[in-house]
Amino acid sequence: MDGTGLARRLVEETAARAAALTRRTGTVPCLATVLVGDDPASVTYVRMKQNRSAKAGVLSRHVGLPADTSTAELVDTLTALSHDPNVHGILLQHPAGRHIDERAAFEAIAPEKDVDGVTMHSFAAMGFGLPGFASCTPGGIMRLLAAYEVELAGKHAVVVGRSAILGKPVGMLLLGQDATVTYCHSRTANLSAHVREADVVVAAVGVPELIRGADVKPGAVVIDAGYNPGNVGDVEFEAARIRAGLITPVPGGVGPMTIAVLLAQTVDAAERQSAG
Repeated sequence: MDGTGLARRLVEETAARAAALTRRTGTVPCLATVLVGDDPASVTYVRMKQNRSAKAGVLSRHVGLPADTSTAELVDTLTALSHDPNVHGILLQHPAGRHIDERAAFEAIAPEKDVDGVTMHSFAAMGFGLPGFASCTPGGIMRLLAAYEVELAGKHAVVVGRSAILGKPVGMLLLGQDATVTYCHSRTANLSAHVREADVVVAAVGVPELIRGADVKPGAVVIDAGYNPGNVGDVEFEAARIRAGLITPVPGGVGPMTIAVLLAQTVDAAERQSAG
């Protein structure tokens, strides 16, 4: 499954929508990125998002904070951005540091600007199937499945991972498409047996090649949302691709879709806010 190509098309569509919005209302969509400290991986990731923003016609406002920033100071920064009418979407790069209460920080983001889908409001919207912003990686996964016309109704989807911004929400989104969903995690007994029964596998646990190729059901759809050092995903790719009907590579699968969805949702937010 070519996430790179699909992401490119989504960014092109997003850029066209951003330009149309600017022509119609004078509003230029703006994404604010907030980074605590100077972790090299986070700095690189934020810079990549800024570059992609420019390609999508989205302004990027970066707010860099010292590594010793307190939770209260971070909350104040996010609250100020939430009240800034020139900012339409807010992204807090995480992890923000062990001393930070990330949940308190996330909840300081106004729901209408939560284009990364990290607040409890967005989580509830995904669960209830209500308007809101999907967590970006789950949103990208769902767009990939739709683009490849994967029928989900009545299928058994196994999600390996239970994080609040990936495993849990992607399971809810799959359930919303009438899939039967099983959640697995690090304490699941006999994980292989669950994987063997899956029509759709979403690997999102952050353990290199945890999902063995031999356990993939013939013809199953395999979504590898893991990324580990050495460009290794959570799925044993070469062995799994022989059995899978469709499979995402690492890199080039889920990753590009995450940023593309972030930008698309930023333009969604700008459109809604400009409409009053």
